[in-house]
Amino acid sequence: MAAPFVTRTYTPIEWDALTGRTRILCYVHGEGPGSAWARDVKPGHECDVFGPRSSIDPHPASGPLAVFGDETSIGLGYALSGRYPTRSAALHFELDDTEAGKHVLKHLDLSGVALFEKRTDDAHVEQMAAALPSLVAAGASFVFAGKAATVQRLRQSLKQLDVTTPRITTKAYWAPGRVGLD
Repeated sequence: MAAPFVTRTYTPIEWDALTGRTRILCYVHGEGPGSAWARDVKPGHECDVFGPRSSIDPHPASGPLAVFGDETSIGLGYALSGRYPTRSAALHFELDDTEAGKHVLKHLDLSGVALFEKRTDDAHVEQMAAALPSLVAAGASFVFAGKAATVQRLRQSLKQLDVTTPRITTKAYWAPGRVGLD
């Protein structure tokens, strides 16, 4: 970022240490430092990049993978699908604009993704939670990322289904009114 000590974490969708090339997928929302950087960065701009590090590592290493998130988590879903190609991946995203989301998913060649149009009353989160029981029965490991309140609600829904902590990985990327969660 342009200011000292202002950093953001992004999931690389491509990382090639030999060529020094990386690609990230950003979603610009709000007016925080990460959104400003993503909106203003241009080819040729310099920035310090380090990584990648494995902050989200779903376990166990076999069985289906279920990723739930929002626009800020699409890159994570893409990266995990590529990292674990032998595991089936069920991707579920809450989006402000599902048509724009479909365009991004098509560009990334991600298919079979469940999209949920965000509602101001968050009723769509209950629709997302309705997908959990069948994934639990299939032995899935779960990754919840994105909006903190959604991550918390889905995690609570899994706890009510008696899913053990080793099968759940969470990463809250943002919360309304908060800056710098990750």
